[in-house]
Amino acid sequence: MIETWRWFGPEDPVPLAHIRQAGVEGIVTAMHQYVPGQVWTVEDIQKRKDLIERAGLAWSVCESIPVPDAIKRDGTGARAEVNAWKDTLARVGQTGIKTVCYNFMPVVDWTRTDLMFQLPGGGYALRYDHTDFAAYDIFILKRPNAAQDYSADVIAAARARFEGMSDADKIRLEQNIIAGLPGGAEAQTRQTIANAIQSFQGLSEDDIRSNLAAFLKEVVPVAQEFDVKLAIHPDDPPFPLFSLPRVVSTQADARAILAAYDAPENGLTFCTGSYGARADNNLPEMAQEFADRINFAHLRMVRLEPGQCFHEAEHLHRLDELLEVIKHIRAGEEKNEQAIPMRPDHGHLIATDIGSDSNPGYSYIGRLKGLAELRGLIAATSEERAA
Repeated sequence: MIETWRWFGPEDPVPLAHIRQAGVEGIVTAMHQYVPGQVWTVEDIQKRKDLIERAGLAWSVCESIPVPDAIKRDGTGARAEVNAWKDTLARVGQTGIKTVCYNFMPVVDWTRTDLMFQLPGGGYALRYDHTDFAAYDIFILKRPNAAQDYSADVIAAARARFEGMSDADKIRLEQNIIAGLPGGAEAQTRQTIANAIQSFQGLSEDDIRSNLAAFLKEVVPVAQEFDVKLAIHPDDPPFPLFSLPRVVSTQADARAILAAYDAPENGLTFCTGSYGARADNNLPEMAQEFADRINFAHLRMVRLEPGQCFHEAEHLHRLDELLEVIKHIRAGEEKNEQAIPMRPDHGHLIATDIGSDSNPGYSYIGRLKGLAELRGLIAATSEERAA
């Protein structure tokens, strides 16, 4: 495996010099200054690549080229957006970046309700609470017919939770949910969220799945032309939010995506945290089935809680599962005779990083701890395979 590190560009509080000290080989980043649907220039891509290489690192993975909602909603009918995505993909490939991670989540990207959930040891983690989300959806956003998506027990709990919130609590919850949207809190408001959700009304899972398949038929040939491996990221969390269909959540979803365009360039980002947030996803079984189509790996674990809630756990939580996943990924590497990039994901906020500026889930020390743990686990599998 190729050890990499997520970096959000020159504005990231974690500088490239510190990342190099972590001992990784590669950087996972993107041109975050561009809005979805805007074509990246070769000059800007090359400038970013040169900056990374001057720091003694390589730009290993582009994460990500955002897929505009128009494509998810209209498929190849969103002609201008599809062409723009293909043009950016070609330019990324021309510049020598050979892995591109992307997602197909309608409206909302990764979603958490608490960005500062305190752990027993004193650190902080990201957390998703389904009752809090329902309280936001039904009583703050006031999405039409939102209550139809929740059980009577969840609605009652959400109402009690909402009634116990101060105005500051409501604002914080909304900001936490908006933090995972494309553009983040600066670009989104309650009204823009409501409008975006409304634009998907009437679309089923089959519609979104069909649009994804049509998109793949357009973009995979471009990836093949420029020797780029695509790696679709699973939904996070892997179940519907705001009644929006999500189609990259299960083993069956992943199987359908790979069958939609059967080529090595159409692959997966195997995120153990995202897929692992569903109790019915068997991570080792999935890693074994898809081993030779895993083009990128996010290694982290979540701790499942009752009622569709979870929080980011230690990287080695559910150790037996993670160990088996790594073994299967490495078997895929051997079969394809090609190492794949991996990165630690969503580290805890701990020690001197508490109170310092950082992107949620992407502080330095927590990820450094996770990387060290993963590095040891991977080394152990190396010794086992050599024995």
